[in-house]
Amino acid sequence: MSAVSSTTSEYRKVGVCFFGVFFCYLLFGICQEKITRGDYGEEKFTYAQALVFIQCIFSCTVAKLIVKFVTKPKEDTTPAGLYAACAVCYTGAMVASNVALQYISYPAQVLGKACKPIPVMILGIFLAKKRYPPAKFACILMIVLGVAMFMYKDSKAEAGGSAFTLGTGEMLLLVSLTLDGLTGVTQEKMRSNHITDQHHMMYNVNLWSCYVLAAALIVTGQGLEFIYFCWRNPSVLPYLLAFCVTSALGQHFIFLTVVTFGPLTCSVITTTRKFFTILCSVIFFQNPMSSRQCLGTSFVFLGLACDARYGKSKQVAVAPKEKMEH
Repeated sequence: MSAVSSTTSEYRKVGVCFFGVFFCYLLFGICQEKITRGDYGEEKFTYAQALVFIQCIFSCTVAKLIVKFVTKPKEDTTPAGLYAACAVCYTGAMVASNVALQYISYPAQVLGKACKPIPVMILGIFLAKKRYPPAKFACILMIVLGVAMFMYKDSKAEAGGSAFTLGTGEMLLLVSLTLDGLTGVTQEKMRSNHITDQHHMMYNVNLWSCYVLAAALIVTGQGLEFIYFCWRNPSVLPYLLAFCVTSALGQHFIFLTVVTFGPLTCSVITTTRKFFTILCSVIFFQNPMSSRQCLGTSFVFLGLACDARYGKSKQVAVAPKEKMEH
């Protein structure tokens, strides 16, 4: 009876994490596209680093307040160097992803990021010595095929070029995905080897991200340029506030998932919700999708659904044996 109750509680917590991530990042995605692809007259929004910086400051502040006045968890034993490494990867992934939006549409960026379980799995195998069942590899292959179908460009749209091009936006997505995988490796080490809490992790990762981004903003001068941009375009301010609030709420559920279930489960949750994000983006912003891209989308999320089903059953079966061996 207790085992059934425990399983029910686990499913309930997974559901809470999924719907929390879904609703927060649905609104987050709308705000992000409003900011990065908004109408500013002759200007274009080109301040990806500054955008991530204010996002990290807000999330860091929220996490610190929660730790100090609400949860008051045990002392965190995670070394600062591990947080710093995680923050560099995490920040780089966000910046690369945001810059990619200047070259590709939001649905294309979201579907590209749907490949996140791939680097998490591959780097987990090589850096964390993990093993996965054959069914999981089949699901990941289905995801890759779907994304390739979506990213493939028709020859007539290339104006004399090749049918497929790996442009700046696609390269930035590849960089972002690689850094996502490295972020997952560092997070796995935190939860496995140290005492940490989702808000400790959220606070420290965002704090170190602020350090990295502050240095970058000073070197590039983008910080002042971003302030002047907001001064010239005050209409962006409400979207910036909503962007920060939805990001902080979404990060709460993200880090709760990482601490409780691990980064691979988190990557599956964050990619599963992307179908609805794409759908809303297409509806609100009239981003066109061809029939081939629709088929590719189906492959992506069918693979994600199978991965969530068979990957979880494998983990449940192995876990008791691992505990008995210890």
